[in-house]
Amino acid sequence: MKNWIKIGSLAIMLMGVATAVQAQKFGYVNSSAILAELPEVKQAESNLEALQGQLQKKGESMVKALQDDFMELQKQVQAGTLAPKEQTQREQKLQKEEQKIAKFEQDMRKQIEQKRDELLSPIYEKVNQAIQDVAKENGYQFIFDQGVLLYAEDSQDVSELVKAKLGVN
Repeated sequence: MKNWIKIGSLAIMLMGVATAVQAQKFGYVNSSAILAELPEVKQAESNLEALQGQLQKKGESMVKALQDDFMELQKQVQAGTLAPKEQTQREQKLQKEEQKIAKFEQDMRKQIEQKRDELLSPIYEKVNQAIQDVAKENGYQFIFDQGVLLYAEDSQDVSELVKAKLGVN
């Protein structure tokens, strides 16, 4: 008799767990597609391209000046118009300029990355908030990003709801 009570209790618990699992609602979004449609992202990318273009022009002019100085030094060395001490000094100066250019390139990458974070972080927060709002409003316990999802039914795609929440059509 005790065994039947234990088995019955266990069966009731299993049914309760199965019901709870079935009651969970899952959804997914394609965040890349959502971000691609946001005007703010397009504007941020345009700003980043402009900044990168400006910095590249400056870097290119630095490289051009270094190349010109190097060619001039080579001409003077071949012509024999430089004293060995002066040649060494000018070579050291060119090496310092080369190091400045390398540092400029590193700083340029950092500056672009910082600007990217500055421009895109608020947009990512806005999209994440919209996803959370859609989940709460529609009773989803979990929403996955399609980028890591191996299988999903189209009926569980909440991307359109998120786009509507963001005002993107």
